[in-house]
Amino acid sequence: MKVDRRYHEPDASAVKRSNKLYGPVSRYHRHEVIGINNIPLEGRCIIAVNHSFATYDNALLSKKVNETTGRIVRSLADNSLFYVPSIGRAISKAGAVPANPKVAEFLLTDREQLVLVAPGGMREALRPSTEKYQVRWESRKGFVRLAVKTQTPIVLSCCPGADDLYTVYENRLTKMIYRQFKLPATMIRGLGLSLLPRPVNLVHYLSEPQKPPVVDGLSEDEFNAAVDKWHTELTLLMQQMLDEHQ
Repeated sequence: MKVDRRYHEPDASAVKRSNKLYGPVSRYHRHEVIGINNIPLEGRCIIAVNHSFATYDNALLSKKVNETTGRIVRSLADNSLFYVPSIGRAISKAGAVPANPKVAEFLLTDREQLVLVAPGGMREALRPSTEKYQVRWESRKGFVRLAVKTQTPIVLSCCPGADDLYTVYENRLTKMIYRQFKLPATMIRGLGLSLLPRPVNLVHYLSEPQKPPVVDGLSEDEFNAAVDKWHTELTLLMQQMLDEHQ
């Protein structure tokens, strides 16, 4: 396969080690997943999640999915992580892949796997706490386009509590560094005055699988219109889920 030179097949023993590593974190946050039965036991599926500053909440979700269904979640991780050899190898063996559309399409169409994506990316993760529980997917339509193209259902997963792990302060420096270099430089506070995440209860709420619109025979303009319409619907549904469960 030549979709990305940094791609590696996951290793079952590495996945188990990762699950064990996150065990204490899961217990610290009394982690739960509501709607785990909405994850299909076979076949392709995209899991679209909200992005917190802490990020590791989605590793807890992948752990729970693997332990419950036996399936390995293939998370689309920030490309920069794969340029650090030790980190890149570790997360690759545990199932992560570069955030590359070709890799994601390969996993869905050739491997019929579960692909986890955080559409909001770093931009959503760096939201100040004054904007917590807010979806920032306005221009992030790639996951919807991929789902429509490959006719893959999407399960939405929100974890409102993840926005309470840290207080993220708004400042001009964060915005400038992100705008210029796409790097996460920000001011945060966790438990007390420390950087330890607060021991909040983390609960993931999963939607039923959302089926993509059928676009066979549509022109490019009609295809794009279908993507825009479904993206709007999914964004509204995710916001409703966050509003309901925060």
